Amino acid sequence: VQSLLSQKVPVLALVRDPSKASTVLDDPTDELLTIRKTDLGSRNDVLAALDENQCDAAIWCATGFSDAPDQSIWTKLQALFGLAVTPKGTIDAVGLPALAEGLKSTPKRVLDGKSLPKIVMLSSAGVTRPSWSEGKKLALEGCAGIPIVRLNPFGILDVKRESEETLRTCGVDYTIFRPCGLNDSWPSNQRPIFSQGDIAVGRINRKDVAQILVSIL
Repeated sequence: VQSLLSQKVPVLALVRDPSKASTVLDDPTDELLTIRKTDLGSRNDVLAALDENQCDAAIWCATGFSDAPDQSIWTKLQALFGLAVTPKGTIDAVGLPALAEGLKSTPKRVLDGKSLPKIVMLSSAGVTRPSWSEGKKLALEGCAGIPIVRLNPFGILDVKRESEETLRTCGVDYTIFRPCGLNDSWPSNQRPIFSQGDIAVGRINRKDVAQILVSIL
């Protein structure tokens, strides 16, 4: 949000807790910023938010479960503790496709004759690694043996991978960004190193992640 505002880009921030958002943002009163309380696990609420405001692109950097009353505590606990992971109940599985649906009819974004994404999704390095074969895990132990992949807490990597697959079928131009481990103690303003194949390891400061997301958009 701050990176976009610093470039004088109007921002609609869809948040679950406006009070908390106001304490995190540098200047919640910025005239270019609109903060809207939104249930990201509700298709109708996400579509309503887009309809109320003139948006032509979005950055998705959320994860978790819906705040809607039809998501029972038991359902959430089942997913959180891996008793019965329910990816259909995550905001990635509901809110992200709704975002794509709401932006699908907006004009195509083009710069210098090249298409720009309507959605930039913040995913995570390692999302495919839990499903690698044992042979591939052994061959790339440095990638498959890191704690986030071995533990895969609450099945979050699986949820993100499935959300990526959903986005690819939504019919809008998109970009998926998979950063390595987020670490605010890591030096910022570093030269990014990009790769493909989900084999990257390392650390990155959240400020650099934000800058890359905005640059992609």
